[in-house]
Amino acid sequence: MITVDRITIEHHTDPLGIGEAAPRLSWVTSATTPGWRQAAYEIEAETETTGRIDSTDQVLVDWPFAPLTSRQRRHVRVRVWGEDGPASAWSEPAHVEAGLLDPALWTAKLVSPVLPDAGDGGEPAALLRGEIDLPAGVVRARLRATAHGVMTLSLNGAAVGDDVLHPGWTTYARRLRYRTWDVTDALRAGANAIGVHLADGWYRGYLGFGGRREVYGDRTAALVQLEVTLADGSERTYGTDESWRSTLGPLTRADLYMGETYDARRALAGWDAPGFDAASWDPVAVAPLDPAILVAPDGPPVRRTETLPVAEVITTPSGRTILDFGQNLVGRVRVQVPAAESGTTITLRHAEVREDGELGTRPLRAALATDEIISDGTAFAYEPSFTFHGFRYAEVTGWPGEVDPSAFTAIVTHTDMRRTGTFAASDPLLSRLHENVVWGMRGNFLDVPTDCPQRDERLGWTGDLQVFAPTAAYLYDTGGMLSGWLKDLAADQFDDGNVPVYVPWFVADDQMPPLGAEAGWGDAATVVPWTLYERYGDAGVLRRQWASMRAWTDSLAARGGPELAFSEGFSFGDWLDAAAPDDQPWAARLPWQPVAVAYLAQSARIMRDAAAVLGEPADEARYGALFERARARFRDEYVTPSGRAAFASQTAYALAIRFDLLDDAQRAHAGDLLAQQVLADGFRIGSGFLGTPHVCDALADTGNGATAWELLMQRECPSWLYAVTMGATTIWERWNSMLPDGSINPGHMTSFNHYALGAVADFLQRRVAGLAPAAPGYRRIRVAPLPSPHLTWARTAHETPYGPASVSWTLEGEEFALEVVVPPSTEAEVLLPDGSAAVTVGSGSHAFACRFAAPEPPAPPVAFAG
Repeated sequence: MITVDRITIEHHTDPLGIGEAAPRLSWVTSATTPGWRQAAYEIEAETETTGRIDSTDQVLVDWPFAPLTSRQRRHVRVRVWGEDGPASAWSEPAHVEAGLLDPALWTAKLVSPVLPDAGDGGEPAALLRGEIDLPAGVVRARLRATAHGVMTLSLNGAAVGDDVLHPGWTTYARRLRYRTWDVTDALRAGANAIGVHLADGWYRGYLGFGGRREVYGDRTAALVQLEVTLADGSERTYGTDESWRSTLGPLTRADLYMGETYDARRALAGWDAPGFDAASWDPVAVAPLDPAILVAPDGPPVRRTETLPVAEVITTPSGRTILDFGQNLVGRVRVQVPAAESGTTITLRHAEVREDGELGTRPLRAALATDEIISDGTAFAYEPSFTFHGFRYAEVTGWPGEVDPSAFTAIVTHTDMRRTGTFAASDPLLSRLHENVVWGMRGNFLDVPTDCPQRDERLGWTGDLQVFAPTAAYLYDTGGMLSGWLKDLAADQFDDGNVPVYVPWFVADDQMPPLGAEAGWGDAATVVPWTLYERYGDAGVLRRQWASMRAWTDSLAARGGPELAFSEGFSFGDWLDAAAPDDQPWAARLPWQPVAVAYLAQSARIMRDAAAVLGEPADEARYGALFERARARFRDEYVTPSGRAAFASQTAYALAIRFDLLDDAQRAHAGDLLAQQVLADGFRIGSGFLGTPHVCDALADTGNGATAWELLMQRECPSWLYAVTMGATTIWERWNSMLPDGSINPGHMTSFNHYALGAVADFLQRRVAGLAPAAPGYRRIRVAPLPSPHLTWARTAHETPYGPASVSWTLEGEEFALEVVVPPSTEAEVLLPDGSAAVTVGSGSHAFACRFAAPEPPAPPVAFAG
């Protein structure tokens, strides 16, 4: 039996109000016949059909009908044929609706409330409202909205949607994202009220590490447009304009970094319902806006995704009360506020860790991360609307009576991506390490892929994402979110092709040194699109980002100069090398110049291969030549003829091996030298952000898997498992963010939720468990587990674009058993660890067994014995 289980429109989870006129279609099939492959398909949209098309394509298939027009809605079904037999049944229809593809259809005006001058701890949030009178017979209604700031929307007193911190953060001057909601059932004949609660957010609030506010503008603003279709087919449009009114509400302070103050005494009952008297409110001001910059979202919004109760109530040595939620998370705390004397102030301070038994707030730097609730004398529920915190602990003061833990709930918030990948192993520390990576990604994929979610920074550092993108694409469906972020990257790219070190870009600190083309950071312009192509089969993102990719690679090559010497300026290099002093995170064992040459080679190779995909032969030749030039420069300047690194370090060897910078003889010797370097380092981490993701792979690629396992399973600092043994529930920024005595690293820059070093999860998934893409979109899968006596079993599963794939293995003595599930229309190349010849299998479930005698791990040097 064959079924078409799911149709996806581009990378959208809810294709309502999309920005593509010709969205690509993907579908997942199920088949009970082993080895089943699609041979043909048919797509139907209402009365139109493609007829049978003989093709194996089923991922991001071109839209086969006339392009969508603004507001047009289509219902799409798919059926498929295998190589033999009849067609499947038609799939359930997928509904797709275009947003406003023509900017001229925006008739609403951007309106700003009257707000006081900026202060020091976050500014009040404003209430805005407008009323419209509707005739009877509304059959369809869409509400579209965006803001300079962050907003919540209500219609006739009820919340619109479940988005958090809408519209998120984009490069505002060039790309302002709006979202569309179906509000048909919320409208009524006669008076209808639209309410907007509007706060500073990224637009006007504190942003970055330089203490700056009003980076994008000094006035918040909202744009809301309601479009209705009546039973007679006529359409009417309403929106924000000069008739709207505004006032200050109960949120007297609202800031992403600082937190919120909610004064229940200032609450205005019914302010967003029809008939409310707003005559005393202030008129709004109309602000200029070019509707051409308005864009529909590529990915899902930020939402509340999970709740956690209090795990423990702690009384600190100083007598303070701290709530422990048992997990470092990102979001806020919902509080059931008891009745208390009017004016009673309850304060929550948030932090990731404790130090000396008290709340560890020093790593927050200037971020207050403090919420205040002022009672009006009644009991009510409160959850912040316009802030988020990175925390495990919340200190409570001002609570009337004994603190009741059941009154507090942690609300986990992040971009609502679909989970697609899992991993577990017999060693609980390794499983916990992977879970820490997942939580780190959840906390930092909050509209923008940020470096950390708690201190005064929270920026979209390009280097962090560049190394983490493969891990992210396995764990969650990031195709839409990262496609949108790449558009911001291209929009913020400098005229000379240089890519900012974080996106969206702004000058966070006037003291920040000027940066040239920053190797390893700007390479996100090439690595991330290529990763999306490899993992999702999305060649379209390569085409769309092609100009950006070319500009970046040329910019990095220009910085290198004619000899690719990279002789001038400062560069981050292998940031946060394990050997770098706490106050000098750039002081890596490998200088930044060879890192830059290596990354130039990597981007040039990606460009060569991407040009081949896109059918650009001139660029394929050009970047192939640049790859060979960079490769030659690295070999001539930074390694001996035998392959020994001029600056012996784990990163030097790992980049040389993984980026294909050596000839075959050099590569083999470099692999052995890398193993010796790891041995000399006592099986501890000896690399930073750019090198660490490649070390284990480089060892495994050169026959040194046993050494990779000793490095992976190390528990002493610096290592991946050190943080786990210290009770970490997310990935740390530094290997020693917390010292063995429980004190916080003394450096000025310390975070306990930083996903970059969690890129090791990709190695766990691809190599330890053994599930990797061998062709774009996992059309062909490589199954090649790397077992070890450290584990008795490991398993992983991934929802590929073709359906679920999984690998599970056990090792009992020398008896190795493997189970593999391959999705329909794909095949898998299976390599058993005994070195036997690879076997290619089609879709279905497969079992294999062999004898596996693990190689003896290398003995540690005397200095580390015991």
